Amino acid sequence: MTLESGMTLEKLFTPMKAGSLDLPNRIWMAPMTRSRAGQPGDVPTELNARYYAQHASAGLIISEGSQVSKQGQGYAWTPGIYTDAQVAGWRKVTETVHAAGGRIAIQLWHVGRISHHLLQENGAAPVAPSAIQAKSQSFVVLPDGTPSNVSCDPPRALETDEIPGMIAQFRNAARRAREAGFDMAEIHGANGYLVNQFLATGTNQRTDAYGGSLENRARFALEVVDAVAAELGADRVGIRLSPFGVFNDMTDDEAEPMAYYLSEQLGKRGIAFLHIAEPDWAGGPPLTDAFRTGLRQRFGGTLVFAGGYTAEKAENLIARGIADAVAFGRVFLANPDLPERFRCHAPLNEPDPATFYGGGEKGYTDYSTLTG
Repeated sequence: MTLESGMTLEKLFTPMKAGSLDLPNRIWMAPMTRSRAGQPGDVPTELNARYYAQHASAGLIISEGSQVSKQGQGYAWTPGIYTDAQVAGWRKVTETVHAAGGRIAIQLWHVGRISHHLLQENGAAPVAPSAIQAKSQSFVVLPDGTPSNVSCDPPRALETDEIPGMIAQFRNAARRAREAGFDMAEIHGANGYLVNQFLATGTNQRTDAYGGSLENRARFALEVVDAVAAELGADRVGIRLSPFGVFNDMTDDEAEPMAYYLSEQLGKRGIAFLHIAEPDWAGGPPLTDAFRTGLRQRFGGTLVFAGGYTAEKAENLIARGIADAVAFGRVFLANPDLPERFRCHAPLNEPDPATFYGGGEKGYTDYSTLTG
């Protein structure tokens, strides 16, 4: 895979500001689950620190999803941000990234119904806005020690009086993220996890203040944003959304109006960035430029898109004023020096799907760079 040698990438390499953070380029590293947290306790390790530091040339690194509580975990070996040990582990990561000249945001994650009793405290059922089982899978370690993909368990619907406690999980995680030295936090509101489950008509059948109307379904997401912003400042907060997304058995009859409503509300709050995970990577419909422009018109902060972009497509989207930055996932995973490869129009390593989740250095910290 090579870049078109005749095309300049001037916009991608223009410095930018996202909230209160100055960034050297517009090539962001997208959040990617890697399932390599230290055990026991789902604690980031020196290996994780080395991995992130290798990607320090990104305009901004967004970490893999980090569960805000044990209840928020849906996959084995993912890192948390709710214990002292996890904070200490993440501090190793942020210090190593900063020493390498990078900037890093943590992605705050609660999976909601995409979980299994083997991952929950005392074997409890996962929680969700409504008791609707996902036709999706969770990754667990079976009682005999065997890692396995299993069907998600049926969730129980959250009681109205439990919801403030759910929001508090995100606020507490934001406070711990600050203690761990992160530059920013991104709320995971995409890909069929808890925040997304409240937003979408297919997963939210509530009849209280958090269900029914579009405004009610958006309430949880906006209250989470407000809680995280209260800890970090709105100019240090972003959110990832996946309008029209189908991953994790999602459907939404009001995807466009919800995305536009949220864009307006988030813009009023002055958050640092809105990060859109495009749906076609998982079989959803491609986003149109008309929809992207609609988001741009409604959200005045930094607007970021992710979803299989090439350098050329990213440059074009930024040059047309639709995006401020583009986040790259698997191609950044396999090319830790991706900005330099883009700059030099160098060949790109191909990612190895067999090593995406779990394991050690192979497929994690051993991808080659232009210098070795």
